[in-house]
Amino acid sequence: MTDPRIIVAIDTFDLEKANAILEQLNPDLCLVKIGSVVFNALGKSFLKHASSQGFKIFLDLKLHDIPNTVSETIKGFNDCKIDMLTVHLSGGEEMLKTAILAGKSINTKVIGVSMLTSLEDEDSLTLFGNKLEDQISNLFRVAVKANIDGIVCSPHELEIANTILGPNSIKITPGIRDIKIKDDQVRTMNAKEAIEMGSTFLVIGRPITQAEGISQALQNFNNSIYEK
Repeated sequence: MTDPRIIVAIDTFDLEKANAILEQLNPDLCLVKIGSVVFNALGKSFLKHASSQGFKIFLDLKLHDIPNTVSETIKGFNDCKIDMLTVHLSGGEEMLKTAILAGKSINTKVIGVSMLTSLEDEDSLTLFGNKLEDQISNLFRVAVKANIDGIVCSPHELEIANTILGPNSIKITPGIRDIKIKDDQVRTMNAKEAIEMGSTFLVIGRPITQAEGISQALQNFNNSIYEK
């Protein structure tokens, strides 16, 4: 069977809700993203529970600190099964290299976050004095120098990623929507388009976890990737 291409984001601090979502997901169709909302509330116990149910784990804490702190934080997950975890590329090359070494010690891939999908060109100019596209390109070049396992970016930056990163680099894209909706994600795309643009994994949260039928929504997204 083909490895899952969808990562379902479980973003709730409520254990009952988190377990209810997990029960309706299928590890043959998706990985599970554990971000700061669920991790800060439910901790390693939920991470280990999801793993025990057969789900591969994408730990999305977007670590961003001095190299030693990031390294020790990653090593602190040595009692967990984590497939991939995230750090901010803006932490710099030394932090990234230290994170990669720590990741290898616990057998996990390290993925670099470029720019949050909630940010627009104006935000990038204010924060970095750089256009969004230029800032993302700079961060991708840092990722290449550090030899990181992969990156997280908006599906709209996949073309830049394909140009700068190596062919084996993992590309994870949030901001996946089946229909146009108004929320805090501004750089979005549908699932099939993102895969065709070169995305390795699609992060999908609310369109699945807030659907009336969670298992059917997951199946529908999965079908949409492979439909002719």
